[in-house]
Amino acid sequence: MSEMPETWKRTESHQVADCRVFTVREDRSVSGDKSGTFYVIENPDWVNVIALTKERSVVLIEQFRHGVEQVTLEIPGGMVDTGEEPDVAARRELLEETGYTCDRMIHLGSSFPNPAIQSNVIHHFLAVDAEITAEVKFDDHESVVTSLVNIDEVPTLIREGRLRHSLVIAAFQFFAFHSPKNF
Repeated sequence: MSEMPETWKRTESHQVADCRVFTVREDRSVSGDKSGTFYVIENPDWVNVIALTKERSVVLIEQFRHGVEQVTLEIPGGMVDTGEEPDVAARRELLEETGYTCDRMIHLGSSFPNPAIQSNVIHHFLAVDAEITAEVKFDDHESVVTSLVNIDEVPTLIREGRLRHSLVIAAFQFFAFHSPKNF
Protein backbone atom coordinates (compact mmCIF):
# COMPACT_ATOMS: atom_id res chain seq x y z
CA MET A 1 0.00 0.00 0.00
CA SER A 2 2.53 2.58 -1.13
CA GLU A 3 0.18 4.75 -3.20
CA MET A 4 -1.34 7.69 -1.32
CA PRO A 5 -4.82 9.09 -1.99
CA GLU A 6 -5.00 12.71 -3.06
CA THR A 7 -5.52 15.24 -0.30
CA TRP A 8 -7.45 18.48 -0.22
CA LYS A 9 -6.48 21.88 1.15
CA ARG A 10 -9.10 24.13 2.69
CA THR A 11 -8.98 27.61 1.14
CA GLU A 12 -12.10 29.17 2.64
CA SER A 13 -14.34 28.33 5.57
CA HIS A 14 -17.32 29.84 7.35
CA GLN A 15 -20.00 28.73 9.78
CA VAL A 16 -23.44 28.19 8.23
CA ALA A 17 -25.40 26.90 11.26
CA ASP A 18 -25.24 26.89 15.04
CA CYS A 19 -27.36 24.04 16.36
CA ARG A 20 -26.60 24.30 20.11
CA VAL A 21 -24.71 21.00 20.44
CA PHE A 22 -22.86 21.31 17.13
CA THR A 23 -22.12 23.81 14.38
CA VAL A 24 -21.94 23.31 10.63
CA ARG A 25 -19.22 24.89 8.56
CA GLU A 26 -18.91 25.22 4.80
CA ASP A 27 -15.43 24.71 3.41
CA ARG A 28 -14.10 25.48 -0.03
CA SER A 29 -11.20 23.11 -0.75
CA VAL A 30 -8.84 22.35 -3.63
CA SER A 31 -6.91 19.30 -4.77
CA GLY A 32 -4.69 19.88 -7.79
CA ASP A 33 -6.96 21.39 -10.46
CA LYS A 34 -10.17 20.27 -8.68
CA SER A 35 -12.17 22.35 -6.23
CA GLY A 36 -15.29 21.67 -4.22
CA THR A 37 -17.56 22.77 -1.42
CA PHE A 38 -17.79 20.51 1.62
CA TYR A 39 -19.84 20.65 4.82
CA VAL A 40 -18.44 19.64 8.18
CA ILE A 41 -20.31 19.12 11.45
CA GLU A 42 -18.17 20.49 14.26
CA ASN A 43 -18.85 18.69 17.52
CA PRO A 44 -16.99 18.77 20.78
CA ASP A 45 -15.17 15.53 21.49
CA TRP A 46 -17.24 12.80 23.09
CA VAL A 47 -16.70 10.06 25.65
CA ASN A 48 -18.42 6.79 26.41
CA VAL A 49 -17.87 4.47 29.35
CA ILE A 50 -18.06 0.73 29.81
CA ALA A 51 -18.74 0.65 33.54
CA LEU A 52 -17.86 -2.80 34.86
CA THR A 53 -18.93 -3.75 38.40
CA LYS A 54 -17.00 -6.09 40.71
CA GLU A 55 -19.56 -8.75 39.77
CA ARG A 56 -18.58 -8.29 36.06
CA SER A 57 -21.85 -6.63 35.14
CA VAL A 58 -21.93 -3.77 32.66
CA VAL A 59 -23.99 -0.67 33.44
CA LEU A 60 -26.26 -0.12 30.43
CA ILE A 61 -28.70 2.70 29.81
CA GLU A 62 -31.77 3.07 27.67
CA GLN A 63 -32.93 6.40 26.35
CA PHE A 64 -34.98 7.85 23.51
CA ARG A 65 -32.92 8.99 20.51
CA HIS A 66 -34.51 11.55 18.21
CA GLY A 67 -32.44 10.58 15.16
CA VAL A 68 -33.98 7.10 14.97
CA GLU A 69 -37.09 7.93 17.02
CA GLN A 70 -36.52 4.89 19.23
CA VAL A 71 -35.32 3.92 22.67
CA THR A 72 -31.77 2.61 22.30
CA LEU A 73 -29.59 0.47 24.55
CA GLU A 74 -26.21 2.10 25.19
CA ILE A 75 -23.44 2.76 27.66
CA PRO A 76 -23.17 6.12 29.44
CA GLY A 77 -21.48 8.91 27.54
CA GLY A 78 -21.66 12.45 26.31
CA MET A 79 -19.78 15.57 25.34
CA VAL A 80 -16.43 16.72 26.67
CA ASP A 81 -16.93 20.25 27.99
CA THR A 82 -14.60 23.04 26.88
CA GLY A 83 -11.34 22.80 28.84
CA GLU A 84 -12.29 19.43 30.34
CA GLU A 85 -10.05 16.38 30.01
CA PRO A 86 -11.73 13.30 28.47
CA ASP A 87 -11.24 11.12 31.58
CA VAL A 88 -12.89 13.80 33.72
CA ALA A 89 -15.79 13.99 31.27
CA ALA A 90 -16.11 10.19 31.37
CA ARG A 91 -16.36 10.21 35.17
CA ARG A 92 -18.84 13.10 35.07
CA GLU A 93 -21.09 11.48 32.45
CA LEU A 94 -21.04 8.13 34.26
CA LEU A 95 -22.07 9.79 37.53
CA GLU A 96 -24.70 12.09 35.99
CA GLU A 97 -26.42 9.42 33.92
CA THR A 98 -26.20 6.43 36.26
CA GLY A 99 -25.08 7.46 39.75
CA TYR A 100 -22.07 5.15 39.41
CA THR A 101 -18.46 6.04 40.21
CA CYS A 102 -15.19 4.12 40.13
CA ASP A 103 -11.67 4.40 41.51
CA ARG A 104 -9.99 3.33 38.27
CA MET A 105 -10.78 4.73 34.80
CA ILE A 106 -8.87 3.26 31.85
CA HIS A 107 -8.68 4.86 28.42
CA LEU A 108 -9.36 2.01 25.97
CA GLY A 109 -8.83 4.01 22.79
CA SER A 110 -10.25 6.73 20.58
CA SER A 111 -11.99 6.75 17.22
CA PHE A 112 -13.58 9.13 14.73
CA PRO A 113 -17.41 8.93 14.94
CA ASN A 114 -17.82 9.81 11.24
CA PRO A 115 -14.74 11.40 9.64
CA ALA A 116 -16.54 12.00 6.35
CA ILE A 117 -18.60 14.83 7.85
CA GLN A 118 -17.62 15.26 11.52
CA SER A 119 -14.54 16.84 13.07
CA ASN A 120 -14.56 15.23 16.50
CA VAL A 121 -13.12 12.24 18.34
CA ILE A 122 -14.80 9.85 20.77
CA HIS A 123 -12.75 8.52 23.68
CA HIS A 124 -13.74 5.07 24.96
CA PHE A 125 -13.20 4.34 28.66
CA LEU A 126 -13.49 1.44 31.06
CA ALA A 127 -14.63 2.19 34.61
CA VAL A 128 -13.27 -0.66 36.75
CA ASP A 129 -15.20 -1.84 39.83
CA ALA A 130 -17.98 0.68 39.26
CA GLU A 131 -20.48 1.07 42.06
CA ILE A 132 -23.56 3.18 42.60
CA THR A 133 -22.77 6.04 44.96
CA ALA A 134 -25.15 8.89 44.09
CA GLU A 135 -28.48 9.92 42.65
CA VAL A 136 -28.59 10.55 38.91
CA LYS A 137 -28.52 14.12 37.59
CA PHE A 138 -30.15 14.22 34.18
CA ASP A 139 -29.78 17.10 31.76
CA ASP A 140 -33.04 18.93 30.92
CA HIS A 141 -33.84 16.69 27.96
CA GLU A 142 -32.61 13.36 29.36
CA SER A 143 -34.63 10.45 30.65
CA VAL A 144 -32.45 7.41 31.25
CA VAL A 145 -33.22 3.94 32.60
CA THR A 146 -30.23 1.99 33.96
CA SER A 147 -29.79 -1.78 33.98
CA LEU A 148 -27.02 -4.28 34.65
CA VAL A 149 -26.05 -7.03 32.22
CA ASN A 150 -23.30 -9.62 32.64
CA ILE A 151 -20.33 -8.73 30.42
CA ASP A 152 -20.54 -12.17 28.76
CA GLU A 153 -24.02 -11.28 27.40
CA VAL A 154 -22.80 -8.25 25.42
CA PRO A 155 -21.78 -10.14 22.23
CA THR A 156 -25.25 -11.69 22.09
CA LEU A 157 -26.89 -8.27 22.55
CA ILE A 158 -24.84 -7.00 19.59
CA ARG A 159 -25.46 -10.08 17.39
CA GLU A 160 -29.20 -9.99 18.06
CA GLY A 161 -29.41 -6.28 17.24
CA ARG A 162 -30.47 -5.24 20.72
CA LEU A 163 -27.32 -3.14 21.13
CA ARG A 164 -27.02 -1.22 17.82
CA HIS A 165 -25.32 2.09 18.59
CA SER A 166 -22.13 1.97 16.51
CA LEU A 167 -20.08 4.03 18.98
CA VAL A 168 -21.06 1.65 21.78
CA ILE A 169 -20.06 -1.32 19.64
CA ALA A 170 -16.74 0.42 18.94
CA ALA A 171 -16.16 0.79 22.70
CA PHE A 172 -16.76 -2.93 23.22
CA GLN A 173 -14.35 -3.72 20.38
CA PHE A 174 -11.66 -1.64 22.10
CA PHE A 175 -12.52 -3.48 25.32
CA ALA A 176 -12.01 -6.80 23.50
CA PHE A 177 -8.48 -5.70 22.49
CA HIS A 178 -7.58 -5.57 26.18
CA SER A 179 -7.44 -8.71 28.26
CA PRO A 180 -10.74 -8.62 30.20
CA LYS A 181 -9.16 -10.91 32.80
CA ASN A 182 -7.00 -7.94 33.89
CA PHE A 183 -10.00 -5.88 34.98
